[in-house]
Amino acid sequence: MAVTDTGVRGPTRARIEAKTLRTDRWWLSPLLTFLVFSAFVVYATWRAFVGADYYASPYLSPFYSPCLTDSCTEGSSDFGQPFSWWQLSPALLILIFPLGFRMTCYYYRKAYYRAFWLSPPACAVAEPHKGYSGETRFPLILQNLHRWFWYAAVVVAAILTYDVVLAFRDEHHEWGHMGLGTVLMAINVVLIWLYTVSCHSCRHAVGGRLRHFSKHPVRYKMWTWVSKQNAHHAKYAWYSLFSVALVDLYIMLVANGTIDDLRFF
Repeated sequence: MAVTDTGVRGPTRARIEAKTLRTDRWWLSPLLTFLVFSAFVVYATWRAFVGADYYASPYLSPFYSPCLTDSCTEGSSDFGQPFSWWQLSPALLILIFPLGFRMTCYYYRKAYYRAFWLSPPACAVAEPHKGYSGETRFPLILQNLHRWFWYAAVVVAAILTYDVVLAFRDEHHEWGHMGLGTVLMAINVVLIWLYTVSCHSCRHAVGGRLRHFSKHPVRYKMWTWVSKQNAHHAKYAWYSLFSVALVDLYIMLVANGTIDDLRFF
């Protein structure tokens, strides 16, 4: 039986010529991941570059928050416009941080490695690549920036929380308003926080490098809670991905006049 000396058919691997011995629909999960993730990438890219219909007072799309350039729609710059020299879409200044956080996320790595690079496409399924260098070479070595992107993601989540507070105003910035946009933004920010705090980097930040949990009871409780949430990290990753796209879509439709915001009070 002929085998090569690299990759999945290397001398230290099982000498199985079949791509897999699995009889279930193992290809369904990576296929769905590929389709859904590709759809989000196409939508988010279009929305990031279009530079319009992202603010319907008092709602600001999470793709454009905070809006920091002088091209921002009037009323959308709650933190000033320090990047007045920026000529491209304001979203391109911001999305690098949540995008970097998600792209380097441990769960998303597994998801898109399988769905896009087929490395491997599923458990117990041979990958088509002859070699594997891990995350030790460019560009995958950049995955090691994940913890730093997590710090940025915490700041982004805090700003989105502030946006939810502002969403309790009306279009004239008078307090005492709540619409469907407010509810959607609130749900989104809860999911964003759950995804952020359930991250492995958060788990390490609150409880890593401690030799004696008994001497740090508060951090131990925090570590225990984060560890429980970590078990649901993949679920939060997808829920928050859907919610951020839904909020942006809703605000876009309100901003361009396609629909009216449903007001509760």
